[in-house]
Amino acid sequence: MRILHLLVIGALIFAAAYVYRIKMESTARTERVLKLHAQIREERDAIAVLHSEWAKLDAPLRLQGLVERHLPLKPINARQYDDLKNLPERPPSLVKPGDPDPIGAMISIIDAPADAASVTGSVSQPESKQ
Repeated sequence: MRILHLLVIGALIFAAAYVYRIKMESTARTERVLKLHAQIREERDAIAVLHSEWAKLDAPLRLQGLVERHLPLKPINARQYDDLKNLPERPPSLVKPGDPDPIGAMISIIDAPADAASVTGSVSQPESKQ
């Protein structure tokens, strides 16, 4: 009977140690989750700060002031355009009139219907001899 009592006491001590280990692991994981939540909150706050800084830097009135201060731009008026006769000559055409369009030919080759055997990659069956 004493051996049975010792075995039961040993099993209880083992069970208590096992439950204690599980409790400590869950506590450690809970602390890690809380730390991760805090890091996520800090990152979201940092992102919000960056968004507000970007909105401030990208404000149209601020950009307009910088443009007026640093760029010597002037408004365009209608007299700044040149006559059509002063335009450079058109580059020579690479395709002669009457020749087929090379790009259209490539597209028609790509869009052409293909054999079912070539599409699936199957091997043709040898003809059976009767």
